[in-house]
Amino acid sequence: MTTRTLDIDSVRAFLHIAELGSFTRAAEAMSTTQGAISLRLKRLEDRLDCRLIERTPRSVQLSARGAAFLERARELMETHDRALAAFASSRQRLTIGISDHVAGPELPALIARMNAQDPHLLIDIRIGSSGDLLQSFDRRELDAALARLHVGRSDGEVIAEEKFGWFASPGWQHRAGEPLPIATMPEPCGVRAMASRILDEAGVAWTETFVGGGVSAVSAAVVAGLGIAALSPRMLPLGAVDVGPRLGLPDLPRLPVLLHSRVTDDRSREALAALSAAFRSAVRG
Repeated sequence: MTTRTLDIDSVRAFLHIAELGSFTRAAEAMSTTQGAISLRLKRLEDRLDCRLIERTPRSVQLSARGAAFLERARELMETHDRALAAFASSRQRLTIGISDHVAGPELPALIARMNAQDPHLLIDIRIGSSGDLLQSFDRRELDAALARLHVGRSDGEVIAEEKFGWFASPGWQHRAGEPLPIATMPEPCGVRAMASRILDEAGVAWTETFVGGGVSAVSAAVVAGLGIAALSPRMLPLGAVDVGPRLGLPDLPRLPVLLHSRVTDDRSREALAALSAAFRSAVRG
């Protein structure tokens, strides 16, 4: 009887496809091409003699056999990673700065994605403003930083672009003749600078009514009815509505999110690739 063995990289490719719902995102997570991912999946399906993924032009879904194999594949990868970790001399640390305007409600899922990629990598996450994090990155206090595009910088890899809008609580009303009340983060926040510049260029009178030390504080001020804020829809507080069209406010541009990295080892690069792929999926919904 011929013994059938499974290729670990093929199993890992299957897990990425299943969990990210995309061959493209799986390729990004494994720092390879979509063609290579397809080849690894085919190798695994041939070995198991069944179809694991049902692929259509619009969707990627697990087959019944794929759903049954999913948990076994996870167990296999966990056992494989534990076996490798047993021979590691020390636990490697990866220190990542994530901008407060980037680390939205998907942050737990992003961290879980990196941990699934390498459960034995010590992940150290720092949250702050893009400007502060990039300064820390330049001082080599961070291995990588996921931040908004910052004025004066041309480095970094564009991971995604997010749209922004002017959001307020559902019952909020602007008092005619008064400056537009704005809730924002303190300088040197790039979103704040962008929003104020666009209002000034459009000749819209505005005033600060709230300054918060993070997106969660700004969102709370919006819910409390203190004013409006320039936010990404992904970061919206419950019930907030886009009041830009009603008030005739200028459109806000899409803002790039960039990954700044100096890592060179394969483990860290693969973890960052998994983070980037998961973030793209979160932004694209």
